[in-house]
Amino acid sequence: MDQLPHDPAILLSYVNTLLRDKYVSLDDLCASLDIDEDELKRKLSVLSVEYVSEINQFR
Repeated sequence: MDQLPHDPAILLSYVNTLLRDKYVSLDDLCASLDIDEDELKRKLSVLSVEYVSEINQFR
């Protein structure tokens, strides 16, 4: 997770951009970047967002 932004708001924007432009799912993103999905969700939880697979975005 060191290669990702540390600020939760910037992380949210960054991850959603990657999900929109490059990855078909959160699993795909996490596998490709070798990051822990639960840790990513935990870091974003401070913004009260969760992953919505139907739209492939955190909302």
